[in-house]
Amino acid sequence: MTKRALTRLQKPKILSRSVNTMSVVLDPYPTRKQPEPSLVDRLDPVVYDHEINQTEIDLTQLAFYEENGYLFLNDFFSEREVEDFKTQTRQLLSSCRSSTAPEVILEPGGDEVRSVFAVHQNHSFFKELAAHPRLGGIIRQILGGPVYVHQSRINFKPGFTGKEFYWHSDFETWHAEDGMPRMRALSCSIALEDNNLFNGALMVIPGSHRVFLSCVGNTPDDHYKDSLRKQEVGVPDQESLTKLVEQGGIQMPVGKAGSVLLFDCNLMHGSSSNISPYPRSNAFYVFNSVKNRLQSPFSASKPRPTFIASR
Repeated sequence: MTKRALTRLQKPKILSRSVNTMSVVLDPYPTRKQPEPSLVDRLDPVVYDHEINQTEIDLTQLAFYEENGYLFLNDFFSEREVEDFKTQTRQLLSSCRSSTAPEVILEPGGDEVRSVFAVHQNHSFFKELAAHPRLGGIIRQILGGPVYVHQSRINFKPGFTGKEFYWHSDFETWHAEDGMPRMRALSCSIALEDNNLFNGALMVIPGSHRVFLSCVGNTPDDHYKDSLRKQEVGVPDQESLTKLVEQGGIQMPVGKAGSVLLFDCNLMHGSSSNISPYPRSNAFYVFNSVKNRLQSPFSASKPRPTFIASR
């Protein structure tokens, strides 16, 4: 694949002053610090262990993930497990509709639930799901050893009213606002309802994980209070997005409830609004290597709360 041969590639800045300390630390992926966006070659591996040590995926699937930045596993969970997913999701949504907890995020300009964070800490069912042994084997294979849950959430997209999630690289935010130093993390999205071509399913740009898109704009204090509803800082520019799409295209991995999408922390992805009658709900777990410990944020005045970024 030649997706790394993007124009305007720049070498990363080497030195950056960390927040809340006077020491100077390495910052291989500077973002929100320059007046213009730039594309920087990825410096980290995508797959950290190429010797198969589990039985859920094979070398071909591992190679696909490394090349494209994502892997879709259709019908990963059984029908019985899926029914439990749906029951637990309905109960969670019902209990959160009147909640004022900071973990419950509402849609922009409305009072419908958009996301519920820290489900692996606050809800026993989703805590057990985060530790599912079949998932764990794949994740440790890719990330090369022990991991922990950096973030968990349920995203809801009800029929007709579910709003979009604009294009973004998760790592850009985790690096800038949480202090995640390197690209040694991935997201695991579990379909709690059927994901189809009409209900705002996730779109990905294959190969975009090979470059880091440095964004513009200073991070406001307590940015998460707005960005979890609608992100406006750390958003990729249209010119760079167009280049990534011209080289990698756009894919929409869709399947029935119980399917699993694994994608690299730096893969560019997003989803459109759901104007269909079909609801869409997904459980997201972010797994980070224990060797990739969070530091002070690289482009924010203070870390985000632990319900968003576990330390």
